[in-house]
Amino acid sequence: MRGWPEPTAGDIVWCHFPDHIHPKPKARPGLITSTKVDDEGKVFVVVAYGTSQKINRLYSGEFRITRQDQPAAYAHAGLSYDTKFDLSKALELPYNNDYFSVPPHAPHGQTPKLGTLHPSMVRVVAAAIAATRQ
Repeated sequence: MRGWPEPTAGDIVWCHFPDHIHPKPKARPGLITSTKVDDEGKVFVVVAYGTSQKINRLYSGEFRITRQDQPAAYAHAGLSYDTKFDLSKALELPYNNDYFSVPPHAPHGQTPKLGTLHPSMVRVVAAAIAATRQ
């Protein structure tokens, strides 16, 4: 993690999202929804799970970014595949090498960042967040 810039809400990152089965599961995109720094200076993020599976079926708390429907948002996100994010599957994780790594194509250099959420997606994400609170 040394040298990684501090993430911000809206960053899309390469995350080893815990699955309680594998010590370091397959990396996938994750959307950072909030960040905080503890008293010791350690960075923690709340990150929402991303997947390229079953993107045509959205449930409460989910939204998708697709190459076809949102080309600007897709390019801005740095994604390789159409992806849906599940805000009901968001976890607080330490922003470190245990949970984050540099993606294979490293669009932002040696950092886990893939891209950022495009401003056109703000309403869609707000609706997904609201759905998780109902």
